[in-house]
Amino acid sequence: MRKPIIAGNWKMFKTLDESVAFVKELAPQLAPFSSVERVVCPTYIALAAVADVLKDTEIGVGAQSLHWEEQGAYTSQISPTMLVGLAQYVIIGHSECRAYLNETDETVNKKVKAALAHGLKPIIAVGESLAQNEAGETETFVSGQVRAALDGIDATSMENIVMAYEPIWAIGTGKNASGEIANTIISKIRATLADLYGKDVADSVRIQYGGSVKPGNMAEYMSQPDIDGALVGGASLKVDDFTKLIEIAAAEKGA
Repeated sequence: MRKPIIAGNWKMFKTLDESVAFVKELAPQLAPFSSVERVVCPTYIALAAVADVLKDTEIGVGAQSLHWEEQGAYTSQISPTMLVGLAQYVIIGHSECRAYLNETDETVNKKVKAALAHGLKPIIAVGESLAQNEAGETETFVSGQVRAALDGIDATSMENIVMAYEPIWAIGTGKNASGEIANTIISKIRATLADLYGKDVADSVRIQYGGSVKPGNMAEYMSQPDIDGALVGGASLKVDDFTKLIEIAAAEKGA
């Protein structure tokens, strides 16, 4: 059985002090739910402090991106070596990075390889635009993103990779794909993984849904057989909401 994983992407929210106070309050609330993997992804400026607060807990820490080079003249960037010892996970290919920071399928692939080479676990985000969705292109487009992200990645590395399906039109808009529709696309992602690596590997990879996930609709997603968790934005910024998401995941997955 795949262990559910809920990751909170804080995006550009919370100061250093706010981040520390938040995880100090959050940690004891999440402690009872060890059957669910719990991850928080703060801003870079708070990463070390958050990691320090959580070091004796079972709550994981993730970065929101990384550069593929270990060092160099890349002003404003963070290398994988800088994340080692602070983060266990790193989000790669989020649609906001693709849209605003010129992230491409090629750079996503480079970042995935860099993360794996330094012992970091990529959470690889894929998803289509509203226009692509309405044109019936979702399955083909998302499958293409998966294949591009994993180009040159071998089957043994897949145990350290999490996929996240995030339809762009559902991120921060209040709109969301239904549980059934999300599960259908995620099942196609799993079929793509099976084509690349075989059924056993595909069945072992955890795939999250992301896009306006909140306590009110969490059960709808977690009750789906192919959805193994959530990559959460706004609802991860409130202790009660994030805790509720974890609680629901544990209940729905029988974990």
